[in-house]
Amino acid sequence: MEFAALIVAAGRGTRAGGAVPKQYQRLGAMSVLERTCRAFLDAPGCARIQVVINPEDRALYDQAVAGLSDPRLAGPVPGGETRQDSVRAGLAALHDQLAVLIHDAARPFVTGAVIGRVVAAIGPGQAAFPALPIVDALWRAEDGEVRAAEARGGLWRAQTPQGFLLSDILSAHKAVTGDAADDIAVAREAGLTARVVLGDGNNFKITTPEDFERGERLLAQEIDIRTGNGFDVHGFAAGNGVILCGVEIPFDKALSGHSDADVGMHAITDAIFGGLAEGDIGQWFPPSDPQWKGAASHVFLDKAVARAAERGFRITHVDLTLICEMPKIGPHAAAMRSQLARILGIEEDRVSVKATTSEKLGFTGRGEGIAAQATATLVKA
Repeated sequence: MEFAALIVAAGRGTRAGGAVPKQYQRLGAMSVLERTCRAFLDAPGCARIQVVINPEDRALYDQAVAGLSDPRLAGPVPGGETRQDSVRAGLAALHDQLAVLIHDAARPFVTGAVIGRVVAAIGPGQAAFPALPIVDALWRAEDGEVRAAEARGGLWRAQTPQGFLLSDILSAHKAVTGDAADDIAVAREAGLTARVVLGDGNNFKITTPEDFERGERLLAQEIDIRTGNGFDVHGFAAGNGVILCGVEIPFDKALSGHSDADVGMHAITDAIFGGLAEGDIGQWFPPSDPQWKGAASHVFLDKAVARAAERGFRITHVDLTLICEMPKIGPHAAAMRSQLARILGIEEDRVSVKATTSEKLGFTGRGEGIAAQATATLVKA
């Protein structure tokens, strides 16, 4: 089932401290809000994300999600005085969606597994939410003194996202009277049933400065490091120079290809797409498509870099080997590193460009063309 994610981010979160509301503070390499949005964008079935913000926070919002370019992220809508008012405003913007998952912006560690369990349990007249069973002993106390034990059987700690058919929860919010503990309470007051699915202990709500510390510890354990490899070859044709890694090198031949035949950039582009497990340069830019005829290869590399950023990855290192007898690469390697570092958005000392020959063996040894092999390292934190 496709769904829309309604991310409630209009609160002030003063207990978390900091100069700005907690949802706009940094957690690792990105804001809490961006991390939360990415969790839903990566989940199967997510058709749209609608964020509700305080009207005064538009600049903070724009800065917090600047790293996201996914068209499923709709423009934010202003919230209201209470959380219920903010949810109603967000629901009103989702008039064309079948199902909606309402989620706290300050729960950035929600997983695709939790999201999937919630979606699977939604039905007509039936809501669903993740929760964890109470396992600790419960005591009622007054003024610091224990008065009585409380039975914990059947008790659950509710989390978000809380899922509904959009028509059901819209009607429930229109009919609710008074304040409700959460959207499940709103739904139940309207007569909907609600199913509990298993939550996740890491799907906690950032509330205090200590929660940020807990989040940083989690990120340190969950860094996603990927390595991609790329390989490309281009033969020589008549001409008076070659383009390698964006640098024009005078030569008595040119490289033959549908684009500018920059074999170095092509290999790096393939390495990045490989690290993302998203195909290769030929799938993204088919040579049968006339729009890429003679195209500058930085266009392809720009796209690979942007796609990595959309997926939440930073490119941390690239290693390129150019294989040819001629032209000589060494005198131009520094310029190539500079060009690549600029496009990749990383420091030059994270870009390696080197060359070797094939000892007169094979097509490169016969001087028929140039081959390139690249490795790219991507990190998601």
